[in-house]
Amino acid sequence: MDRTRAAEADAGARAGAGAASAAGGAGSTSAVGGAGSTSAVGRAGATSAVGRAGATSAGGRAGAVSAVGRAETTSAVGRAGAASAPVTAGASGVVGANLPALRSHNMALVLDLLRTAGAEGISRLELAERTGLTPQAVSKITARLRADGLAAEAGRRASTGGKPRTVLRLVPEAGHAVGLHLDRDELRAVLVDLTGAVVGEERTSLDLGAGPEAVVDAVAREAGALTGRVSGGGAPGGRGTDALLGIGVALPGPLDHARGVLHRVTGFPEWDGFPLRDALARRLGVPVVVDKDTNAAALGLAVAGTGGSFAYLYLGTGLGAGLVIGGSVHRGARTGAGEFGHQVVQLDGPPCGCGNRGCVEALCLAAVARGEADEAARVLGTAAGNLVALLDIDLVLLGGRTITAAPDAFVTGVTAVLDERARRVGETAVPVRIASDGVAEGAAQLVLAPLFGRADG
Repeated sequence: MDRTRAAEADAGARAGAGAASAAGGAGSTSAVGGAGSTSAVGRAGATSAVGRAGATSAGGRAGAVSAVGRAETTSAVGRAGAASAPVTAGASGVVGANLPALRSHNMALVLDLLRTAGAEGISRLELAERTGLTPQAVSKITARLRADGLAAEAGRRASTGGKPRTVLRLVPEAGHAVGLHLDRDELRAVLVDLTGAVVGEERTSLDLGAGPEAVVDAVAREAGALTGRVSGGGAPGGRGTDALLGIGVALPGPLDHARGVLHRVTGFPEWDGFPLRDALARRLGVPVVVDKDTNAAALGLAVAGTGGSFAYLYLGTGLGAGLVIGGSVHRGARTGAGEFGHQVVQLDGPPCGCGNRGCVEALCLAAVARGEADEAARVLGTAAGNLVALLDIDLVLLGGRTITAAPDAFVTGVTAVLDERARRVGETAVPVRIASDGVAEGAAQLVLAPLFGRADG
């Protein structure tokens, strides 16, 4: 590297390291929102995502989200922010870097590989090969993760020469997140560990039309029932509430994901402009992320391994879409993408709660109310065909309670429409499948995903 590039990298490193979280403190922000935390999960928990995403790291994967408010360059594990710098690619195509300014990026890469390796674990040599990092860099990162309680030995594995290799694994119970799904008439809450596995669940009725104050009270009760399990000693070494990294909330849109502010939710105008993220963060004392239910579900599916570009169509008490383009959740310039249910497909159709006539949502729900699942599936297939033609996606996934009540009818009906359209233009039809109804689990990933290097959490 010549002097100019070295100076630029050094400047980037100092700028990234100097970034403070929006909570006002230098260094990492703890899982409960305090500044400067040095606890193991506090550093890991500095990913909280109640603000907008911070700077994207050199490998293009994740900047992290600052603990409160808008974005700073706080890293996914609470250390220096990302800076522009040369990177190296490992054998798997995962990109790593060996500059101090990118330590946070490198740690996120290692954590993600530990997560995907599962209980069998992965050796330091494999980590170096797959990230492109030097063995020395990997040793330093894994030593720090072990000291923080995030990684542990998983045994030894025979090598081709020399002594057996030590295998490392992620410690799932080292951190937790809560995911909340606020539907129009029901609240489901889950507590997940670092792998995303559900370790606690609550479900209760909810009236979204009762207004912000009543709903915030209900959410606080259910979330508190789950977070109490963590604060009761769920973290290794007695870290208490530091093991709770944050709370993700998913509910019907439209809303502003970046600011955590709701817009005019269809049928519930009283929510327009309500700062749900900040209200819950004040009430619960932990970082909170708010997103549309469809985006949260799509993120959960992407984290779980659904690749490529796909649309997750959710039909419950309303209809929306979560879009994943090139492996990342697509929210749009104003985080309003995916208002799929309010595309007009019948100009003189029945009125919709959004104020238009002939919306897909209104037509589908009217057909379901008449007991005509096949007709609802045909309408949904027509709208899905428009989306496939517009975005050229690889896969259509269906979910939501209305679809899971008659899964065969909806898969058959949507597939028939897409097949017919594909035949007319001489293309292969996009497959249609039922997806797991994991909105609450996806909401938890809004908190966890940045820790493992995803910028779309």
